[in-house]
Amino acid sequence: MKLTDFKVLTFDCYGTLIDWETGIWNALQPLLAKRPAPLARDAALEEFARHESDQEEKTPAMIYSDLLAEVHRRLARAWNLPSSDAEHRAFGLSVGDWPAFPDSADALAYLKRHYKLVILSNVDRASFAKSNARLGVAFDAIYTAQDIGSYKPSPRNFAYMLEKLAALGHPKGDILHTAQSLFHDHAPANAAGLATAWIDRRHDQQGWGATMAPPGTPHLDFRFDSMAALVDAHRQSLATAGAR
Repeated sequence: MKLTDFKVLTFDCYGTLIDWETGIWNALQPLLAKRPAPLARDAALEEFARHESDQEEKTPAMIYSDLLAEVHRRLARAWNLPSSDAEHRAFGLSVGDWPAFPDSADALAYLKRHYKLVILSNVDRASFAKSNARLGVAFDAIYTAQDIGSYKPSPRNFAYMLEKLAALGHPKGDILHTAQSLFHDHAPANAAGLATAWIDRRHDQQGWGATMAPPGTPHLDFRFDSMAALVDAHRQSLATAGAR
């Protein structure tokens, strides 16, 4: 299996292209400042992951900005900290402030010359539009939790995407699902029969950060530490093919 075997790259956005852990951590600072004792970054992100995952399962049709506001409310309760509706809402609207990884825009610009680029993301359309501006590329299709009415890792999200791409003439064999989260993306992508590329953004860190641990060990067809490393591998694959 080679990177050049595929025609479509389907992406998770948050954690893969957008540095959501930095964005979440920054957006939590007003709440965390009220704590009598500091909380380590990974501890805060892990608690966020538990509440976010539970809320997504309980309210799959809730718009992501509203869901984030509810997660913030839950964290304030869990930490026994005062917080207002305005503060909950501000956290919910913070997605547009989350930074892109430094290599994302350049990598996407390069990959756009070789693939159709598709987003499958646990987000709402308005929030993604702000992130898309940071990524600087026109995606060929965008499928959000708002469109689908559920959140990954629900198999509904992958079934929706595959149906839409099949209608555009792209069977499973054309598609490489490219994502950071083993929990949200690689486990359900395995179940859907998709080839996958793991962008292991946390390769130099312990734990799972802002995502839950995956069920078991998903199969990975490719693994890269960054989007830049994926691009380098693609260039190598092209060079190797050209030398034959």
